[in-house]
Amino acid sequence: MRVKVGDVSLFFDVEGAKLRTDGAAMREVPTVLLLHGGPGFDHSNFKPDFSRLADIAQVVYLDHRGNGRSDRGDPAKWDLPQWGDDVRAFCDALEIVRPIVLGISFGGMVAMSYATRHPEHPAKLVLSSTAARLSQDRSLAMFEQLGGAEVREAARRFFEDPGPETIPDFQKKCLPVYNRNPMGPEFTTRAVTNFDLTFEFFRHESHSYNFLPNLGRIKCPTLIAAGTLDPITPLADSHDIAAAMAPGLARLEVFENAGHGAHRDEPDRFFKVLNEFILE
Repeated sequence: MRVKVGDVSLFFDVEGAKLRTDGAAMREVPTVLLLHGGPGFDHSNFKPDFSRLADIAQVVYLDHRGNGRSDRGDPAKWDLPQWGDDVRAFCDALEIVRPIVLGISFGGMVAMSYATRHPEHPAKLVLSSTAARLSQDRSLAMFEQLGGAEVREAARRFFEDPGPETIPDFQKKCLPVYNRNPMGPEFTTRAVTNFDLTFEFFRHESHSYNFLPNLGRIKCPTLIAAGTLDPITPLADSHDIAAAMAPGLARLEVFENAGHGAHRDEPDRFFKVLNEFILE
């Protein structure tokens, strides 16, 4: 399904009804809007794992502009302020009110953009394996800890010169250490990718964006999920997010045996924590 949002049409998919039969009444459940990682990939990285949320919520998958099955649009608008505004505009187009917005990795960056620019809109926020600003030094140190000097060097080359020459080595050597349970080849083969966007982001915006000064604008309860073995957005990044938010709003859940995306390495605990947060 696609919907017009500003100057582009965005692809989305839905699992689970918003209204459900409950005896003589119809019961409304929360809407969870999932923002995928990348950038340059699509919502397929949530499937099938997040289908289980449909038991308690309506689950909406969104491909960001320039990503997946959504329109590419103007490359000048491939930036975090625009992606954050797109989330609000997408919800307005579908009349989604008070969503629970969950972003993983790059999707968490988009979620922070959205929540700081539109603080009255979300009911709750989930930030999984993400960073309010990227620290290449932290990341390179973790790549070396998890994979050795060769893996660190492949990451360094990609960070310093992201492009078609450096990404094959990054995918071959770095992706396997993202998780204790490495992602299978289907993670990339079933995705609709736009590597031009990936390269553009890592050449420019990844070096300049910084949400830390603005996280105090967020007004909704926020669950932060982070693994101790995450090389691309290390645990310290999540501590930074929690410390920058208003007192009492952020809850940081640390997964000791998880890498990038705790749902991949500790799915039972992750979804238990997530379900409880959604239903609170």
